[in-house]
Amino acid sequence: MKRTAFFISDGTGITAETLGQSLLAQFENIDFTKLTRPYIDSKEKARAMVQQINNAAEKDGVRPIIFDTLVNQEIREVLAESEGFMIDIFSTFLAPLEHELKERSSYSVGKSHSIGHNSNYMERIEAVNFALDNDDGARTHYYDKADLILVGVSRCGKTPTCLYMAMQYGIRAANYPLTEDDMERLQLPAVLKQHRHKLFGLTIDPDRLTAIRHERKPNSRYASFAQCEFEVREVENLFRRENITFINSTSFSVEEISAKILVEKGVERRFK
Repeated sequence: MKRTAFFISDGTGITAETLGQSLLAQFENIDFTKLTRPYIDSKEKARAMVQQINNAAEKDGVRPIIFDTLVNQEIREVLAESEGFMIDIFSTFLAPLEHELKERSSYSVGKSHSIGHNSNYMERIEAVNFALDNDDGARTHYYDKADLILVGVSRCGKTPTCLYMAMQYGIRAANYPLTEDDMERLQLPAVLKQHRHKLFGLTIDPDRLTAIRHERKPNSRYASFAQCEFEVREVENLFRRENITFINSTSFSVEEISAKILVEKGVERRFK
């Protein structure tokens, strides 16, 4: 089954998209065409959206799903004239909160993603810069400032995980790729030993690693199944021998990997 889903907002659309994506993920048998439409902040733009929604309804033969975080009620009323099934994210959650807190919401556009109202903005940027500066073992003399250090074979997901934790939680995460030389010595690199308490391992299924590496260096020894299987096996043995906690990243999203790491290591999120 195919359905179209719109994430519509008079701001960035991040809130509508994030929550909407999470809800739609629960319906695995439906193939959704997902369309984000930010800054729908006038009646004219809303009328244009109505046309898009109605076109999708005609094409699909069923009404589209609309997740919206529109603050302006007049704009919502225009959108409500469409053939879509609307889910007002703000009213769904804010109304019961207003009742419980005995306080009216400000219903401000872009409140949750505003730099002016986010005291953690600079800390977030600094954490991202740290992850980039300490990516792929390029620098190791700042490891004393790291909250944690991800280790594993090349292309197992270390970099995107570090960047996600930096952007989402302000975690200063470095990463270090374990090479064939490290595996032959059967021990941790000296630079990692002094930071053992910060280490967390990532591993991956060899066939998945092969596919990823083929995208980077097709038909190379680096991407061969035999090489990938060897590296994964030896690194997992190293993790066990050195008592380094690790998880297999194959079946998990970067969000899930990050959450598991922070729980396992007990690293406190700087912000949420």
